Amino acid sequence: MSLKNIFKIENKIKIVSLLGLSIIIFSCTEAIDLSVPTESPRLVIEASIGWEKGTLGNNQTIKLSLTTPYYDTAPNPVAGASVRVENITNGDIFIFEDQQDGRYTTSDFEPMINNTYNLEVIYNNETYTAEETLMPVPEIDRIEQSRELGSDPEELDLTIYFNDPANEVNFYYITFLEGEDLLPTREIMSDEFTNGNEMSLLYEEDEADAEDEILPGDMVDINLYGISEEYYDFLHRLIEQSDNAGDPFATVPTRLRGNYKNLENPDNYAFGYFRITEFVNEVYTFVE
Repeated sequence: MSLKNIFKIENKIKIVSLLGLSIIIFSCTEAIDLSVPTESPRLVIEASIGWEKGTLGNNQTIKLSLTTPYYDTAPNPVAGASVRVENITNGDIFIFEDQQDGRYTTSDFEPMINNTYNLEVIYNNETYTAEETLMPVPEIDRIEQSRELGSDPEELDLTIYFNDPANEVNFYYITFLEGEDLLPTREIMSDEFTNGNEMSLLYEEDEADAEDEILPGDMVDINLYGISEEYYDFLHRLIEQSDNAGDPFATVPTRLRGNYKNLENPDNYAFGYFRITEFVNEVYTFVE
């Protein structure tokens, strides 16, 4: 075979190879349509009535919206609903006024410890109800920082301390929000084995987030809530599913049901949880 013919064969091989490579590259950039399950919009009720210790607690807001498709990030607020909260213990009723943007507000709410409240939302001729009891919360007794109690002895951490009331069952929800973080660190506690004693909770940065080290001058916003046993159980399931996200060996998450009931159509329940809590707030600044 002549040298000229050899060059022709090699050139043909190169052309075929380049053509095959271009087909592969083109195939990799082809759009793939994923089928995402959809369902009819469902009502979402954000009814977290919080009474900060030492304040009147009369200004409260409840938000209503509808669920949206997975790829739709625009909010879908609900207007035109009827929203009211009744103190079942003494019969007082508080009407939440429609602000036409998904918010329903009142300025005359009266929180009362150990009283039971019923939320009623009427939307599209269906009535949603939920019931909760306003539980008390102790003061945060003190906050201490260290470099010794956390998993990394070189990193700053802090511990909050509070005294649990004796001779009663108590449940607590604690959030820590540091700096520019979008979501708080959430913890729950019960006094099942510590009734009547001093309770403590450690806060430190997630080991997996090495870039978000706590430094002197950083601030963390701390909220301690007194909550019902029912809300404690709901949060336990919620936090457990959140912490297991991405774990291939974790239990498959299930759809969490809050405490809302639809009186006319039980299958068309609302998302969310009606909670009513007393809480204390502290802002702590880390020092050297």
